[in-house]
Amino acid sequence: MKNNKKKMNPFDASLFNMLKNMKEIEIEDVDFIIDRLDFTLPTLAVNPQIPRQVAPIGKPLEELTYEFVPPVNTYRGEVTEVVLGATKSEGGSRSRAITVGGSKTPPFYSVEGEKPNPPVVVGDVFDMKINLPKPVRSHFGEVLEDPAEWARIYVEKFDVDMIDIELISTDPLLNDTPISESAKVVEDVLQAVDVPIIIGGSGSPEKDGDLLSKMAEVAEGERVLLSSATPDLYEPIAVAAKEHDHAVLSWTSLDINQQKELNRHLLEYIPKEKIIIDPTSAALGYGIEYAFTIMERMRLSALWADQEVQMPMAAATSNSWAAREAWRKDPELGPRMLRGPLWETTSALTFLLAGVDIFISLHPAAIRTVKEVAGWLMNQEAEKIPKYWVNLEAV
Repeated sequence: MKNNKKKMNPFDASLFNMLKNMKEIEIEDVDFIIDRLDFTLPTLAVNPQIPRQVAPIGKPLEELTYEFVPPVNTYRGEVTEVVLGATKSEGGSRSRAITVGGSKTPPFYSVEGEKPNPPVVVGDVFDMKINLPKPVRSHFGEVLEDPAEWARIYVEKFDVDMIDIELISTDPLLNDTPISESAKVVEDVLQAVDVPIIIGGSGSPEKDGDLLSKMAEVAEGERVLLSSATPDLYEPIAVAAKEHDHAVLSWTSLDINQQKELNRHLLEYIPKEKIIIDPTSAALGYGIEYAFTIMERMRLSALWADQEVQMPMAAATSNSWAAREAWRKDPELGPRMLRGPLWETTSALTFLLAGVDIFISLHPAAIRTVKEVAGWLMNQEAEKIPKYWVNLEAV
């Protein structure tokens, strides 16, 4: 019989004999041309201190069961509670006051503790007609030119917790509306609804100091949220809030160090219990991951006792409509009547998990869905899981 086994050449044999008893090999500056390379490894590598469990021959290994114990942390800090709105017994005219904040654990991590106060959903109202997308306009019609009626529909039909009246027409680059006229708008909104309100300025540093100071005087006793103090303009707003017993929204642009610095300035005038922070919310697809990260860092820092960020957070999820994918007419992107609400709702639910306490919203479907999901997460209606993640029913 012919022996087909290939004989090993002398060089290969000497190399094999040299290496076969080696347990560790280190080779430098060597090139190999190999058709096949086989490694023989031990069948089982074990820690000799941990006994192996071996099934008897012919019998299956019994199923191993372990009890899962979730990790539970104890935090040194907590988020301050802020009360917005004042009832008649407190000197105001609101039907109820709303408390936000108070968290002592990460958002909805119920194994460490329950969230004491539910998130608050706010209806966004403007003091002048603006070019809103059709999916939003279709729910309000002509009332978009009447801020008081717009606010009333939000409260009575769509069950918002608060109203945000944005006095954008006062901007010198828009209508430059006199402050006296804006005061009348705020008075009308306060009479039309009995929920707590947020009063927003124009965004103009030249105008907002005087504007929000006057609005604080007009709304005295109602405990409103003045929006907003910025790194460029905070002193007159903080002084007015202190004098008339209001809260202040501390707004910065996605910069945790800038936010802490602004909060330090505000704390020279008012306590933590009068400050809510707005780190800036980005729409889905427009830097939402970065916004989420900033918010999450602030919330965790608050729990680890950083007093400069121990305030509730707000997010203007209505900004989601600035993303062109939310409103653009494009059949490939899907129907706008669903796509727009989905854009705002997804943005809001993302920030809900970052720890946001106040959501300023535009579309009724986003308002309804955020309230349902938040209630479900807080076990307010544990047996009622939200049927739709974007609830367009009865909207």
